[in-house]
Amino acid sequence: MCDTTRRGFMMGCSAAIAQLAAARFTNLVFADPLTVPGHDALIVLFLRGGMDGLNFVLPTAGPDRAHYETARPVLRVPASGANAALALGAWGGNEFGLHPAATGLHELYQDRRLAFVHAAGIDVPSRSHFDNQAQMELGTPGDGSAVSGWLTRHFLTAPGLPPATPMLQRIAVSSTIQTAWLADTNVVAFANRDDFLFNTGPSAWRDAQKTHLRNILDLQDDFNPRYAQGLVSLDASAFIEQNVPPLSGYVPANGAVYPTGSFGDAMKLTAQLLKLDMGLRAATLDLGGWDTHNGQGTAADGQFYWEKIQEMSAALAAFHLDLDGAGPNAYAKRVTVVVMSEFGRRLRENADAGTDHGHGNVITVLGGAVAGGRLYGAWPGLANDQLYDHADLAITTDYRQVLSEILGKRMANPNWAQVFPGYAGYVPLGLMHETIFEDSFETGDTANWSVTQP
Repeated sequence: MCDTTRRGFMMGCSAAIAQLAAARFTNLVFADPLTVPGHDALIVLFLRGGMDGLNFVLPTAGPDRAHYETARPVLRVPASGANAALALGAWGGNEFGLHPAATGLHELYQDRRLAFVHAAGIDVPSRSHFDNQAQMELGTPGDGSAVSGWLTRHFLTAPGLPPATPMLQRIAVSSTIQTAWLADTNVVAFANRDDFLFNTGPSAWRDAQKTHLRNILDLQDDFNPRYAQGLVSLDASAFIEQNVPPLSGYVPANGAVYPTGSFGDAMKLTAQLLKLDMGLRAATLDLGGWDTHNGQGTAADGQFYWEKIQEMSAALAAFHLDLDGAGPNAYAKRVTVVVMSEFGRRLRENADAGTDHGHGNVITVLGGAVAGGRLYGAWPGLANDQLYDHADLAITTDYRQVLSEILGKRMANPNWAQVFPGYAGYVPLGLMHETIFEDSFETGDTANWSVTQP
């Protein structure tokens, strides 16, 4: 038995408080299970570094194919033969294809569960990673001074959002909280289960530490809100420990296989949390490594860009397969994934076999409610006089238009003007099916669901 001294105990308690703060338990909010009519779960994946959308979804035939081939003699994705693009169909006066490493996403596109919005993004002149990422996540293009993120404002303005109850609602599947959650004290960074556990000091001391730490915080609750947040953090730690099994024991449904690595684990954890019915409403994830100024690689297997696309595609396809038909809540029908990046890359490759910071890009939207199997937006063309600054793909679809449609049709929040202050003239693209979930959804009786096509 361990001989506990007062000094040792207090040191353990102090370390426990520090650990809770470091884990970013700003205030863990809880919600009803994923059975509230009219609400999806929204998964936002940000590709950090500026993903090259012109090698992801590209013209394979038509007037812009020649411009693409001339601009990218080394990096271009072939239209036929070895490593050829995967056919997507006609759009904007050209035929388009998908990068050959994105086989999983291509299958979802063919099944009409995935769509692409091309020539989209944040229409500001900056090509700064920091500025564009911050302004996209704030939801205020051209203004980096906003005091809250767009997801924060969504949860503040969504009508009929269920009140706080003891279940998870909003998470950043990350070691840090993304700017989209700025000023939201109800979100927690949750990279893995162990981040939530009380692991300070010898195991023989932990129960005593928890009890006495709770007493200390409880006594101060009326005087300082930080102490109240500490109590919520203790409750959260206990809840996660009791209700979320280790990810190593999680078995994906339908034979889904996630890629190895941190991103595959993050997508797997998100699926696990959804299927535990703990009330997850929104999650944010990141995938970095897209700043391909040199050594971007050709469309061949094993090249750098090929491997990044393959990692993203495999993880997203496994996530959808894992949720597809799982449980009475039919999770894949109630989950929408949106994938975006701060900007695309320039049309012309550089001398270092890479691409430099550009402008327009591709937004990918995935889910059972997506009107998929097609490309959306307006294609601006790749001729020199059609390019932004005579260098980059122009933006014809504001990224806020895509997010506003998802919020309105899937998250029951029509208040896009409050979520995106300064944005005017929103018109839906027809990207999402609008599904009205009746109360019988809670029993799994899908026969009473009504669906309105866009």
